[in-house]
Amino acid sequence: MPFVRLRHLRKNAGVRDLVSETGLAVSGLIMPYFVCEGKNTKERIDSLPGIYRLSIDNLIKDVKEAKNLGIKTVLIFGVSKDKDSRATPAYRKDGIVQKAVTQIKKDIGDIAVITDVCLCGYTTHGHCGIVVSPAAGRRPPDKFIIDNDYTLEILAKIALSHAKAGADFVAPSAMMDGQVKAIRDILDMNGFSCTKILGYSAKYASSFYGPFREALGSRPEFGDRKTYQMDYRNTDEALLEVGQDIKEGADIVMVKPALAYLDIISRVKQNFNIPLAAFNVSGEYSLVKEGAKKGIVNERDIILEILTAIKRAGADLIITYHAKEVAKWLRQ
Repeated sequence: MPFVRLRHLRKNAGVRDLVSETGLAVSGLIMPYFVCEGKNTKERIDSLPGIYRLSIDNLIKDVKEAKNLGIKTVLIFGVSKDKDSRATPAYRKDGIVQKAVTQIKKDIGDIAVITDVCLCGYTTHGHCGIVVSPAAGRRPPDKFIIDNDYTLEILAKIALSHAKAGADFVAPSAMMDGQVKAIRDILDMNGFSCTKILGYSAKYASSFYGPFREALGSRPEFGDRKTYQMDYRNTDEALLEVGQDIKEGADIVMVKPALAYLDIISRVKQNFNIPLAAFNVSGEYSLVKEGAKKGIVNERDIILEILTAIKRAGADLIITYHAKEVAKWLRQ
């Protein structure tokens, strides 16, 4: 009888809100940005409608707008035309991410800045680690391996350079074994023990990353990333990866992608007492935008439903390209 009565009362919108079990909050949304060289630059990304590659001056304007909407955290990806096989542009003092973080902290200050720590956007081959090919001289190689230990050295250098620029969190996304420990060690040794780590702990080899790779210019020149990103058929492996990152010093762990991995988010939340982020990735975003454009779905309703599902599964924080528009809706 009580259930029947409650179900009847839910016909009233105010009561529905009152008894809802899950709610979105702007403070739990993280807005990702692509920052590029140049001045007054705002480059369209065809597969990510409404998202742009921004020069630092335009990035500052957009981050200020996001902050005014109540968004307290941003995630910065660097778009670099300067690439080599060892990703050396990624850890230069005057690198694009380093300059962007410094400027955000100077002009805005009171906003948390997370920086992506990876090699893929800075390597000529587009992989997340240093490539060693047994088929030397053949391009593209029919076989290749990633030098995990050498990659850790590069990731640590990138993270340290971001910390020096003022990043609050560094977020290693390369899925190399031991990446969190390597970064925690170098940060602590250089006096950056207060710089936190957001680990891309359960990052799957997914088909949902296509638009992101266009935006960053990080599509692999050969092969794929299945040798170091997780198999989407596995769930227990995610718990092992998350547990290892926590042991190595991660302050926040993450599941990526989000929508097709709600079960993983739920299992991680049930098994670990640590802040949990989920990445509502580019492919998820673009499919919604395309569906809305064609009138297949109601854009506002489906975005709120998707993000609420991610939250309901157990995510404390959601990285999403929808962050600004959702922040506007939640204020209405």
